[in-house]
Amino acid sequence: MIRVLVVDDSAIMRKLITDILKKDPDIEVVGQAVNGKEAIEKAKLLKPDVITLDIEMPEMDGLTALKILRKEVPQAKVIMFSSLTQEGAKATLEALANGAFDFVPKPSTKSFLESVKRIEEDLIPKIKASKGGGATLPKTSSFALKQRLRPGMYRVLGIGVSTGGPQTLMEILRDIPANFPAPILIVQHMPPLFTRQLADRLDKVCPLAVKEAEDGEPIREGSVYIAPGDLHMTVSSENRERRIKLTTDPPVNNCRPAVDVLFDSLAEVYNGSCLALVLTGMGRDGTEGARKIKQRGGAVIAQDAESSIVFGMPRSVIEAGLADEVLNLRDIPKRLKELFLVK
Repeated sequence: MIRVLVVDDSAIMRKLITDILKKDPDIEVVGQAVNGKEAIEKAKLLKPDVITLDIEMPEMDGLTALKILRKEVPQAKVIMFSSLTQEGAKATLEALANGAFDFVPKPSTKSFLESVKRIEEDLIPKIKASKGGGATLPKTSSFALKQRLRPGMYRVLGIGVSTGGPQTLMEILRDIPANFPAPILIVQHMPPLFTRQLADRLDKVCPLAVKEAEDGEPIREGSVYIAPGDLHMTVSSENRERRIKLTTDPPVNNCRPAVDVLFDSLAEVYNGSCLALVLTGMGRDGTEGARKIKQRGGAVIAQDAESSIVFGMPRSVIEAGLADEVLNLRDIPKRLKELFLVK
């Protein structure tokens, strides 16, 4: 059983979350709290595996409580509940940077029933993912089949990432120098507003220019483009100029943006000069796109189990036999510089 503490100042939300979690036989709600201060007291007493934590609460807000919880009950994974606003997105990214495991958007008043369904679909898998387990692959350190990769031959880097993405992208991009000679296109599973805040946050601390992608804009070397929430990102080639194309095509792998959609597009446009990087995240989004990249002569790197927050997406790629290299997060920036011949 996965023991969960539910924290929210709204009695309606506490009951809603509790009722959703009670539907799953593997989850037990061991307690509730109405603010951050009570959450800390109950967490130390109940020792839950997971804490669902609202960001906006009286007396002690979620961000303040999170910092204390990470010290007092470090074994508990914290999943934030965030409003779908610019302020909520900013606070959520701050929470992820401070050790939150993941987040779930709160229901909106416009489409409450739909939001409730989305919470059910998002929250339970994330709670289960927080416990890990089930991995058939050992938590190895980096290993590589370097003879299969061709330094200096790659003209684009595509990245797919989900749970744990903001922290992981920060670790990688802050160590990539401004003279990186290729564009970097990223699909991070996040709702609208959140991807814009993520791009802004990364841009402030990374040597490369990081932005949320815009439909029709030309793709420039040394720039990082993040797919906007709820839009697929692809690449088109017109008169030898490559541009970003954003679409509202149906979700793939229950995701929009989807990693598979981006990777398929990169394989079509860049052929063998495409390098794909599959990072931490739940599910298997990116596996079929990685297959397409390999078929066109490109290469694929996967993050290892040891450094992944959730070893789902990389594991799927590795088990499918598509990873040319499996690297620990600490080794990825150095390897990228080697492959793109950055001095």
